[in-house]
Amino acid sequence: MNHPELMVSNALIDEFKKCTQLQYNGKLSITSIKGQQWNFYYRLGRIVWSTGGTHPFRRWRRNMAQYCPDIEVEKIPMDSQNTSVDYWDYCLLQTLHEQQKIKREQINAIVESTIAELLFDIAQQTNFTPVTCDRTQEVILEAAMSFTSSDLSLRVMQDSWKNWSEAGLANFSPNSAPVVRRPEQLQQLVSPGAYKNFVNLMNGKYTLRDLAVRMKQNMMPITRSLLPYILKGIIELVEVPDLPLIATASKNKSIANKVKTTNGPLIACVDDSPQVCQMLEQIITSNGLRFVQVQDALKALPILIEQKPDLIFLDLVMPIASGYEICAQLRRISLFADTPVIILTGSDGLLDRVRAKVVGSTDFITKPVTASKVVDAIYRHLPISSETRVTSKNPPSLSFAHS
Repeated sequence: MNHPELMVSNALIDEFKKCTQLQYNGKLSITSIKGQQWNFYYRLGRIVWSTGGTHPFRRWRRNMAQYCPDIEVEKIPMDSQNTSVDYWDYCLLQTLHEQQKIKREQINAIVESTIAELLFDIAQQTNFTPVTCDRTQEVILEAAMSFTSSDLSLRVMQDSWKNWSEAGLANFSPNSAPVVRRPEQLQQLVSPGAYKNFVNLMNGKYTLRDLAVRMKQNMMPITRSLLPYILKGIIELVEVPDLPLIATASKNKSIANKVKTTNGPLIACVDDSPQVCQMLEQIITSNGLRFVQVQDALKALPILIEQKPDLIFLDLVMPIASGYEICAQLRRISLFADTPVIILTGSDGLLDRVRAKVVGSTDFITKPVTASKVVDAIYRHLPISSETRVTSKNPPSLSFAHS
């Protein structure tokens, strides 16, 4: 009969593999009965980021020190709101990359290190307490920075945990910090230089992971070298709190700044054509409504989730992801269960209309798109009061045909 902990571990691995097989888009949350949580963000079945765990701010500082040593973390300007979301660190990486302060190779290294660290902690946790898994598509991160193979990450995790266990370290967490408890006894066992290093570094301030980065060594040999002293009670591994991360004001404009600031409903347009987006913006804003555009199909879901539009115009034919696929994904998210989704297409075929209905679209508009079609559709599907409606003195007469 299988050991119960092993069964939990296998079930967890099966959940990761299922996300890969399904080409899952969304967040996989893993929670222990002690309340610890780890989040893995997927795009097309591959992990793009991971958050949670014991020391998120320590991990951020450690990764930046190791892979981006030229950047002073304390001087990174950021909005305090960023740290209120689980993926604040992902947002910071995006900002630094957009500002050309870090390279893609550095991002890849940080992503892989973060995923490996959290997977290791989960492997250790599941050997002592059960965990539960939950998938949700309400948070889907943009896949612009790094894709990581979950199969490869799982193999690394299994190998790392096996080596750690076989070294007699299964009961020791890499998130604990060594502190010298019997300095006189230690001084008799090591050289003066080694003793000085022990006292300076083993002071309860640095976790085993922190020490590995500071000493530029692998965590395994460092911990194994400490094991004899730990077993004798000369050094003790203690739990330490996370380090604070001070947020400062940011001058960076978020996606929200691109939304027109009126009190009317928010209308979104997902279309890879700049001309169509520009035309819809003129039509919609001239009628007293707010507008947000998305020209990259891969970025559609995270932007729509952030902005929560009241109505969505969705192009049918786009590269990488079609309007059918995006609409089907939207309907699987509770936030958009009742949001009107209007398909835009250059084809008026019966098959397209039927398929659009099957994936949950609300309405269907054929191109060329005109102001009357757009406005009629909005007023047909949104309860807009007469006070909100604005009649433009010069309503746009633009139209744009797009296949």
